[in-house]
Amino acid sequence: MFSSFAIALCGGLLIGLAASLLMVVNGRIAGVSGIISGALWRSESAGSAIGWQVYFLAGLVLSGLLLATPLEAWLAIEPVVISARGIALPTLLLAGLLVGLGSSLGNGCTSGHCICGMGRLSPRSIAASLLFMLVGVIAAVLLS
Repeated sequence: MFSSFAIALCGGLLIGLAASLLMVVNGRIAGVSGIISGALWRSESAGSAIGWQVYFLAGLVLSGLLLATPLEAWLAIEPVVISARGIALPTLLLAGLLVGLGSSLGNGCTSGHCICGMGRLSPRSIAASLLFMLVGVIAAVLLS
């Protein structure tokens, strides 16, 4: 019914809108690694109330769950199935740790640098985004 391009375009527009709204309404950058960090390691001065980070992360998960079945039925698209067959659990854990380490060393992840930072024309984010893509291409070529 709809092309993959149209679905990807709508998804990209929604991500950009959400990142812009978070910046305008809350004055925060929608960098998911920083949001997760803020949700997990809240400071003593933040108090015991649930922070906005928890609501943001819950919205990410719940919106995906709520839209998964209707989109599949309405748009007649095949769901994406991610499988780790053939990859050992220690390899997956090491990969996750390396991604977390890289996100920490790079002061952000792809959502913060590629979506928000490049949108603000940040030279540091542009350099980080180019490096992310270069390493991704190299890894894909070497591991495929």
